[in-house]
Amino acid sequence: MSPSEDDSFVPAHDDGLEHGIDPKTGIDMDGVRRAVRLYLRSIGEDPDREGLKKTPDRIARASKQIFSGLKKDPAKILSRRFPVHSDEMVLVRDIRFYSVCEHHLLPFFGLAHVGYFPGPSGVLGLSKLARLVEIYARRPQVQERMTSQIADALMNEGGARGVIVVTQAQHMCMTMRGVQKAESRTVTSAVRGRMLHNPTTRAEAMHLILESSNR
Repeated sequence: MSPSEDDSFVPAHDDGLEHGIDPKTGIDMDGVRRAVRLYLRSIGEDPDREGLKKTPDRIARASKQIFSGLKKDPAKILSRRFPVHSDEMVLVRDIRFYSVCEHHLLPFFGLAHVGYFPGPSGVLGLSKLARLVEIYARRPQVQERMTSQIADALMNEGGARGVIVVTQAQHMCMTMRGVQKAESRTVTSAVRGRMLHNPTTRAEAMHLILESSNR
């Protein structure tokens, strides 16, 4: 069977698999399966051999979680705040995330540190910061954009007066291929509002973040 013929493969709908468009994520389950079969055949593998028979379905199901952030709106999780007045910085460190590099579709993963000054409408629940990181991580990404998106969402949707976001990640596209430097980490940061205009405050936030990184 040629790759073009394999691309037309459609599994029977009485096989117990999920078919069509997943309503929560918008992922085309059958489309993913066809694409995986074509990919396996294109690299010289046999998608019908025993070890690979269920791989297309496994990847289709895994994609619902790996790319679950694509259809989620950060404004929804940031709209609710607690009516607590605070002029102090709130910082959540060591938010672990997993993402997929959009250039090679290989994983990158690490820690996000998110700090912000609440606005007059109140403070966000601490879990909301972790969920915000998850929304932007769970999609094809580049680390630099993800970091900026988290910061911008807190400013624009979360009502923050100032934000700092620092992410540290290992990229499989650097360890499995290319330069193959296994211990390298990439650090990106985004600073907005009060954090940007007040060097002392920014230095305090960075000190608290680096304190975590050096443990």
